[in-house]
Amino acid sequence: MELIGYPLRLDETFAALADPTRRAILARLASGQASVMELAQPFAMTQPAISKHLKVLERAGLISRSRDAQRRPCRLEARPLAEADAYLQGYRRFWDASFQRLDGLLDEIKTRDAKRKKRQRRKP
Repeated sequence: MELIGYPLRLDETFAALADPTRRAILARLASGQASVMELAQPFAMTQPAISKHLKVLERAGLISRSRDAQRRPCRLEARPLAEADAYLQGYRRFWDASFQRLDGLLDEIKTRDAKRKKRQRRKP
């Protein structure tokens, strides 16, 4: 389901990305799938705490878990990140256009100032 052209899970995506631990987990998963224990290693927190973070990421669709015998490896899911990027792309275009207009205005001011200084130097 979409609201004004954007998926409803966009709120869940940004809420999940708001936490630095979850962003670090996603960064780790960008290099390949990993088990919960592997994901928990760099953090000073318990495995149940990491599992809670993984549930948030899974609910947002940012990761998926499969079953491999006794392991449940996690892997990154790209679609929610692509949807977030598409949402942000509109703002990126807005800011790019705004900065281009500002650059144009600054160039006009510099040109005007240079002409004014040149005219002032010519006056005796």
